[in-house]
Amino acid sequence: MRIAIATDCWYPQLNGIAYTLDFTIRELKAMGHEVLLISPVDFPSVPTPWYKEDPIVMAWYPRLRRKLDAFAPDHVHIATQGILGLVTRFWCWRRKASFSTAFHTRFPEYAKVRHGVPERLLYWYLGRFHGRKAPVLVPSRALADELASHGFTNLKLWSRGVDAERFRPRPKTWTAYPRPIFMYVGRIADEKNVEAFLASDTGGSKVVIGDGPQLEALKKKYPAAHFLGAKYDEELAACYAEADVFAFPSLLDTFGLVVLEALASGVPVACLRSPHLVELFSASGVVTFDDDLGAACRRALAISPEACRAVAERFSWRACTETFVAIAREADARWRDLPG
Repeated sequence: MRIAIATDCWYPQLNGIAYTLDFTIRELKAMGHEVLLISPVDFPSVPTPWYKEDPIVMAWYPRLRRKLDAFAPDHVHIATQGILGLVTRFWCWRRKASFSTAFHTRFPEYAKVRHGVPERLLYWYLGRFHGRKAPVLVPSRALADELASHGFTNLKLWSRGVDAERFRPRPKTWTAYPRPIFMYVGRIADEKNVEAFLASDTGGSKVVIGDGPQLEALKKKYPAAHFLGAKYDEELAACYAEADVFAFPSLLDTFGLVVLEALASGVPVACLRSPHLVELFSASGVVTFDDDLGAACRRALAISPEACRAVAERFSWRACTETFVAIAREADARWRDLPG
């Protein structure tokens, strides 16, 4: 197939959307598909006022039209709902082209936490963006049920994978922090609920990997914690493997790729009771859940690294990409028979 993928989120942004699309594109190409990526690289952008790492992509329709017309895709996947995604959707509408969308991020809830924007306003926009004809790809049944309650239809499950070669158990040798080491990796922002981790009663040492708008405030408020900044590639993988427990305090994430990366590194995970994580990992035996994150962290210490690794190895990017292709083929086959 010839598959075009449009996303407002791409490197150097380091988030679940960029990682998911990166590995999906790699697998698509390895499977013999032709892929056109349309990303912020192709257009000018301006920094988002409240978080400069998230650019507003000033997608220009004539340029996008030329790219898509020249590529002539069999299917278009629109990963985000920003300006680039909106312009791509307009092209699909004009060309009567088969497309799918994705719901990676609970943006209405994020916007409410960050800026007090009413959720119903953004769900109104998102409902119209995704529409009723195109399949909407979601990572969990819990999220699908939640979106269905907001009127979304044609929801399709699309899981996630992990790079189990990079993220693997390693000797715990490079830190001198008192053990056990409890670690958080990710954006340091309100919606990630990082303070719930920092304020929890875990004992041992707390280590925070990442950057974000809350970083300086939390460093001042929790001086006993170790803030190591953003880490990448092999350095990041080494950080994961050094931990004794990985803490995941977010209640808004729709999947949490970092959970898989920690498990692949042989590190058990402690979570608050996010319905999405409960659905995905409650039966795994390697993720503990509690309304008290400190209690979940302490219980997780009893979980073996071997069990964590075994669970992570069930999640492959090839299997995820095969699901993606099956959804695209089904959409193409049914496209002209579906109501608008």
